[in-house]
Amino acid sequence: MSFLGRIKRTFKKDNLKKVFNKIVDILKQNRNIVVMCIPFVLMHLYITIMAFGVRYNFDNYLVPLLFSVSWSILFLGISINIKDIFGKIFYVIICVLFAALFVTNGVYHSMMSTFFNFNLLESASEGSPYMVEAIVKCNPLIYIGLLTILISLFFGVKYYPKKDKWNPKKLGICLISFVILHTITPFLLGFANSELTWSSWRNARNIYETYNDVNKSIKVSGFFEYEIRDFYITFLKTAEQIKEEELAFLKEAFENKSATKNKYTGTLKGKNLIIVQLEGADNWIIDKNTTPTLYKLMNEGINFTNHFSFYNGGGSTFNSEFAINTGFVTPFSYNKNAYAFNKNAFPHSLAHIFKNMEYDVNVFHMNSGEYYSREINYLNWGYDGYYGLKDLGEYTDNTYQLDRELILNEQFNELIFNSDKKFVDYIITYSGHLPFTNTKGVCKMLYEEDHPEVLETHEYQEMSEEECIRRQNRETDYMVELLLKNLKEKNLFDNTVILFITDHYLYTVEDKTILDRYKETSNNLINKTPCFIWYKGVKSTSIKEVTSQLDILPTLLNLYGVEYNPNNYIGKDALQTKYKGIVFFSDYSWYDGNVYVEGGVVTNRKKISEDDLEKKNYHVSYSTQKNDLALKYNYFSGK
Repeated sequence: MSFLGRIKRTFKKDNLKKVFNKIVDILKQNRNIVVMCIPFVLMHLYITIMAFGVRYNFDNYLVPLLFSVSWSILFLGISINIKDIFGKIFYVIICVLFAALFVTNGVYHSMMSTFFNFNLLESASEGSPYMVEAIVKCNPLIYIGLLTILISLFFGVKYYPKKDKWNPKKLGICLISFVILHTITPFLLGFANSELTWSSWRNARNIYETYNDVNKSIKVSGFFEYEIRDFYITFLKTAEQIKEEELAFLKEAFENKSATKNKYTGTLKGKNLIIVQLEGADNWIIDKNTTPTLYKLMNEGINFTNHFSFYNGGGSTFNSEFAINTGFVTPFSYNKNAYAFNKNAFPHSLAHIFKNMEYDVNVFHMNSGEYYSREINYLNWGYDGYYGLKDLGEYTDNTYQLDRELILNEQFNELIFNSDKKFVDYIITYSGHLPFTNTKGVCKMLYEEDHPEVLETHEYQEMSEEECIRRQNRETDYMVELLLKNLKEKNLFDNTVILFITDHYLYTVEDKTILDRYKETSNNLINKTPCFIWYKGVKSTSIKEVTSQLDILPTLLNLYGVEYNPNNYIGKDALQTKYKGIVFFSDYSWYDGNVYVEGGVVTNRKKISEDDLEKKNYHVSYSTQKNDLALKYNYFSGK
């Protein structure tokens, strides 16, 4: 009989009935094991249901199931193949332990919308005052779930098979089965990225390998694998040992030092701060015709005319967010994305410092908090909250992608213009993002707004890529206009400072000849972008020295009169009297406003002394090493 014939025969009604009866017989013969499995099944099921709400598109539920099956095989294999009393005790301990972890996750998830991880034990004392309230206000379904788990545990103990000796053969089979299944299962998640890409945070295998995003980790792993792997990574995994010479280097690099004061020191002390991170608003885009509001503010304010938001590693937008907020940048010497450092300590971040000065600090964007793991990262940096228009659930279309909604949305408006306390708002725009065509995306929405008749005729007059770019950035300019209007209406205008900074040059444009018309495109100087500070009464000033994202935080700290250790950052205060700027790129090339150096060699035919060249080559090497080692060894965790 052919293979297909045997399959057809198997699925005949009579044969299916026989198969079903056979399965029933097997379950009856092993009813003790079936009953003992129920607590594990319930815990896996409940956590899987809770994880449905995690904002991560992962639907391969076979993987977490196989992980749970492998651990169940191990736990039950040990329990039923050792002596009666010891096996029963082991079974009860395992079930009670994981039931406790189930409740802990349930309570914490009800309160924080994220699952528990063992790192939180380090700050348990901070949360202890809220523990009783969290337990009382926990979703009652968690306690109903716990009750069913405990009832099933009772029956599991009752049906525990009686025996008075070990069964090493069956125990060995269970152990081998566990090892094989547990080893194979991760490969079903695919493979981790061998090189950094902006979307590495989406790769399920990357999530499993790094385990730095709790919600995504539990979704790809399931309950039992998550708890055991998280415990291993937190307490047992051997941290990479820092070498003595590396430790000595870091101690010297971060040695305490007082920042030098200058004429700008403390000029903005006590004022509110709004940081507007502009999506792809390249320096050729901000002009009096395309973005009149931004153009006016740039020319009235403190304008860093030689600023670079350089691309480094995967995710250039978030790389800028990371640098501006922490003073560090994606590592140069090893592959790890900026958003993977959410378990590192950053006590000297922008948010932590301003919170210590009793500011409210919040971040606002159109996208959900799971994108780039922003919600986790911003909380780790010290922000009170991350708010995404997409997460509100109010929008039935894509209008949340229009920057105006950051101001016009009532919830966001109330949060952004909080007049009760001093505040720092970090606003990330989006409307300047690709695609740059009026047949889809933001440009399409704006085109339909400008030409409402096309909704009936469906006759779209094609716009060029540059036309779309300029129209989309005009939307961002409209948002800034609304921002200023609301500051005036809410009596915040006189006491609020706005920093505008572009995340990256417009590398997403398809027609590269557009860039050739407006920028230096033959090397890393293409990363030149706008950066300026504006507030009422500011004196128009051009800062011609080179700056980058790394210089923003120490510059702000000086303006706000914060006493800080400048060695805690990679960049410098760009307003200090003797500031000499330099920007270095991912390939270790650098630019100081005069020479562009690649491979340690001047390539733009400008003159520099050998001594100065050697000093600046050393400075770049020193700075990148300081950056990378501090992140690698989580240097500030013990500070």
